[in-house]
Amino acid sequence: MPVAIARSIIGTMTYLAPAGPLKDEESCQALELAFSDCVASSQIHLVLDLEQVSLMSGRALEIILDTNSRLAHSGGSLKYVNPVALVKDILIVSGLGDQSALNSAGFGELFSVGEDFSAFLPVRLGEILMEMGVVTEAQLENAASQQSRTNKRMGNILVEQGIISDSNLLAALSRQLRIPYIALRAGLYESAATNLIPREVARRLEVLPMFKVHGTLTLATADPLSIPALDELQDISECKLRLVLQTRAEILKHQGDAYSGNEFSPEMAENMATDIELVEQAQEDFARIDEMAGGSPVINLVNGLIQRAVRDGVSDIHIESGRTHSSVRFRIDGLLYKVLSTRADLHPAIVSRLKIMANLDIAERRLPQDGRMQVMTQSRTVDLRFSSLPGIYGEKVVLRVLDKNQSILDVDKLGMSTPNLALLKKLLGRSHGLILVTGPTGSGKTTTLYASVNQLKSIEKNIVTIEDPVEYQLDIINQNQVNEAIGLSFAKMLKHVLRQDPDIIMVGEIRDRETAEIAVQAALTGHLVLSTLHTNDAVGALSRMMDMGVEPYLLSSALAGVVAQRLVRGVCPACKTTYLPPPELVEKYHWPERARLTRGRGCSSCYDSGYRGRLGIHEIIESSEGLQRLMVKNPNKDELKAFMAAEGYPTMFDDGIERVLGGRTTIEEVSRVIHSA
Repeated sequence: MPVAIARSIIGTMTYLAPAGPLKDEESCQALELAFSDCVASSQIHLVLDLEQVSLMSGRALEIILDTNSRLAHSGGSLKYVNPVALVKDILIVSGLGDQSALNSAGFGELFSVGEDFSAFLPVRLGEILMEMGVVTEAQLENAASQQSRTNKRMGNILVEQGIISDSNLLAALSRQLRIPYIALRAGLYESAATNLIPREVARRLEVLPMFKVHGTLTLATADPLSIPALDELQDISECKLRLVLQTRAEILKHQGDAYSGNEFSPEMAENMATDIELVEQAQEDFARIDEMAGGSPVINLVNGLIQRAVRDGVSDIHIESGRTHSSVRFRIDGLLYKVLSTRADLHPAIVSRLKIMANLDIAERRLPQDGRMQVMTQSRTVDLRFSSLPGIYGEKVVLRVLDKNQSILDVDKLGMSTPNLALLKKLLGRSHGLILVTGPTGSGKTTTLYASVNQLKSIEKNIVTIEDPVEYQLDIINQNQVNEAIGLSFAKMLKHVLRQDPDIIMVGEIRDRETAEIAVQAALTGHLVLSTLHTNDAVGALSRMMDMGVEPYLLSSALAGVVAQRLVRGVCPACKTTYLPPPELVEKYHWPERARLTRGRGCSSCYDSGYRGRLGIHEIIESSEGLQRLMVKNPNKDELKAFMAAEGYPTMFDDGIERVLGGRTTIEEVSRVIHSA
């Protein structure tokens, strides 16, 4: 019966998982058909999950090689994941796997087809043996002296003297010649290869044919430098040769099995022990971790967490390791809630699984890593931004969930009050000037910025953005991402953007004096510039710009307006209830005597918090002649606040109180966010 091959799609990657050995012709045809179906469906980034594949034939290797060439021609790729020990060695000896990557990464690592098996540079054999610690410099000098008299090879002299073993010599030759040195065992050779070399020839030349992949024959030899023997074998087999190193004794021992006609069955492979148990176990058993990362329980756990996070509108997933257990917390509406606790030994496997999904190095656990992945769940595509940070009990991972279906790209849907929305649209209607959106991290600045740019986009305008990173892709807008690693900063990119004849420029964030000065100059020269700052209120943005070194007279001329905002949690509609506020609150905030407020009792849909979803509260300052005159004098923050109060500008707290009276949120929530009472 041919093996069943499961197919799943995660982001741009298509996973194929054969459920059995790829040995007979029917199973190979099933694999070839699965590959062809993927290519026909334009699925050109494939991952072959080999967890349940106990054995592979040369025919299966040919199919994999052909598919890789076909995908590479189309700009795609083919990678493997989770090979068992025997299959891993089959890939190495046939040249389809990178030995150094396999050995260092362990199970679960993704590795590409057709890579060089080693990165070792060719050096002298004696230097390699000294580096291995099996010979001394004096022994090498003595062997070199004998070599000049006898004309024998250095390695053979050292073996004859008993200084090194055959295994030491082959390990050194493997590094020097970049030829794999693999332990022979049943399953690493098949009749399709042994039939090419007569038994008598193989015994005489002390070689073992292993696999034939198209016109290349892989065979084990103890003497890779015997050119006459290799030429003879090439003529007999009519194939190119790919060599694998092994001792003469091992080769002769396995020749009997290889030429006996008894095929190695998949059942034998499945019953072979491939795992070992460490006697003195280190703090972390990395091989066990990587094996667990490829196991279906861990995969199901990670997939379930992501699905639940998307369903519940989670913005961040925190996966943290402690001394005795690992915990998962969801950030919902700005606050963290614990949703899961697992065994501590499961934590590294969960992290490894996420790294595989983000195409990161699972072997690197000492340095922070950043990546991203894209998943399809609940009929929509969700981007996840991965960040890991090593800690004393293991790596902490934070996944930022970017659900495009939940994004707000319409200023009319930002939830602004009617006066604030009208004022924002007035600012966006200007032909030039600087508009700043300010607030602490997580206050919704980027959402407001994207909605504003989306409001402004037009085929008649050249809109250019500079972002770090680009979170949402917008049509007919030129979006660019900074890259500090190569020196492409906000300031440098902004200089070049000004040469692109822009009408509107969006700068993701003003972080330094140079960026601030260029943004102000751009606003003064006829461009509408939108950007963000990290300050607590609107007047704080003006003070921060002047503190950065922007001349007050330039800022006063360039500024169009400032939008400051916070996000407050809304009352849960499922458990919403009304109540009469205490008299002291009515008196304090001058509410009507019969005012009725709302709050949530707490239910399963809001994690018993009484809140569900968030809404923005804002304060907007429009540049006026009075403000310009004040800014020229380089005022401090207190003077700016006094001016705003005198002019009657409503504050964020005032906007929040209006939302409380409207039944959208609670006075406790507004006070918590604004830090005012």
